[in-house]
Amino acid sequence: MPRHRAAASPSRRSFLLGGTAALATAGFATLCGSSSAQGTLTRITPDIHSEQVYSRARGQHVHMVLMLPSAVPSRHLPMVVQLHARGGTARRSSPNGLVPHLAQEVAAGTVRPFGVVAVDGGEYSYWHESTPGDDPMAMLLDELPGWLAERGLGGLDGQPFAVTGTSMGGFGALVYTRFRHERGNPVTAAGVVAPALMTEWSEMEERDAFRNADEWTELDPLRNVDALGDAALGVWCGTSDWFVDGTRRFVRKARPDVVYFGEGGHTGDFYTGVVPDVVRFLGGHAPNLDELRS
Repeated sequence: MPRHRAAASPSRRSFLLGGTAALATAGFATLCGSSSAQGTLTRITPDIHSEQVYSRARGQHVHMVLMLPSAVPSRHLPMVVQLHARGGTARRSSPNGLVPHLAQEVAAGTVRPFGVVAVDGGEYSYWHESTPGDDPMAMLLDELPGWLAERGLGGLDGQPFAVTGTSMGGFGALVYTRFRHERGNPVTAAGVVAPALMTEWSEMEERDAFRNADEWTELDPLRNVDALGDAALGVWCGTSDWFVDGTRRFVRKARPDVVYFGEGGHTGDFYTGVVPDVVRFLGGHAPNLDELRS
């Protein structure tokens, strides 16, 4: 996949520091079960579906999980792609409360309807081709829109309008934002929680995800802020998080639209606590569903 850097452009973002994160109102339904046949949809709950699809970019079958609010028809439903953390999978990608809170907000009419899709990106990949022939970023860019379009999701072209991720998934979400911008098809918004932004190569080298420092530097969002384009950015991080220093540096450079640093570490409790804010942020940038269907 080409890694051409985009020309720097003036930022149109406004800066907000602070805010409060409300507690999630319900737990996330446990994802269980799988599909043994390619393309067979398995219904797990009224709102969550797991399916197995073949990714040419990754050279293997991957799970794709669709999380859809049941209060609205799914045809052409705008979608957010959610990238899982290190050691995770598509079926273990969502912080507690995300799906029920999304469903609640959509049913109440407080956010525009959207769904969430997650796919397996490799447990330690940092969402790039860390292993030859296994390229999760190419899967997201080149294959995921087709999978969504085949299922009548993702607007008219299957492209997710936004991206979110936690930890390694936050790193990947920013890389995805960059490449969507460089391809001339930018996301509208990117919301990242505790993104795994490291300040020194020695920290990243321990993850065994990049062949050398140059490869990491070429991709690292902290060192390529200008390549992100003008997508709205939301950043949430605990003040005791492992990656708070890198996240603070990113905030100073990128000047996101929404920033929240609150008490907490790199833990599920912190992620759950910011779920309502993340849902509202993403929903605030969702396209109008009625216009898409007209």
